[in-house]
Amino acid sequence: MTDFLVFFEIGLRHVLDVNAYDHVLFLIALTIPYSFSDWKRVLLLVTFFTIGHTLSLLCSVLGLIAIRVDVIEFLIPVTICITALFHLFTAGKNSKKESISVVSIITIVFGLIHGLGFSNYFNGLLPGKPSEKILPSLEFALGIEAAQIIVVLVVLVLAYIVQTFFRFSKRDWCLTGSAFVLGVVLPMLIAAKFW
Repeated sequence: MTDFLVFFEIGLRHVLDVNAYDHVLFLIALTIPYSFSDWKRVLLLVTFFTIGHTLSLLCSVLGLIAIRVDVIEFLIPVTICITALFHLFTAGKNSKKESISVVSIITIVFGLIHGLGFSNYFNGLLPGKPSEKILPSLEFALGIEAAQIIVVLVVLVLAYIVQTFFRFSKRDWCLTGSAFVLGVVLPMLIAAKFW
């Protein structure tokens, strides 16, 4: 149980670390167009993101994949930009009309990219054979999922407050939130060492 808590906490901290806010930015960009009534859809998307994240982490831990760090550090802000731009241009449109299968596949792919961003650090935490790293990777994934749910709940509560008490329309909330995410992530993209 102690090992479980250690890796679960590492997963929590990975998402909630204020110095590594790219994960939170992606979750904000992903959640922005939704409200509490869409909780099943949001939970499904977040879980798909975790699945992608975990798959790439497992592939890295097992030595099946290795990608240059500078490429991943460039691709992570790209995924955030794409998500924020998509919601910026579709603000005010009914998100329920989007095909969940297409959005889910894209979310899994983006999760794969984000998982690779953490794989080098995570591999350094786990000495030993690759097969001994599978269970800690899954425990870490549960911590990721829990932290992501916390972030999504905060965004949904904030959306509710802004739309209910400050009378923002859903469209204005989506435009403002997406623009905020773009404003934060564009300097990350420009500063990426990939260029």
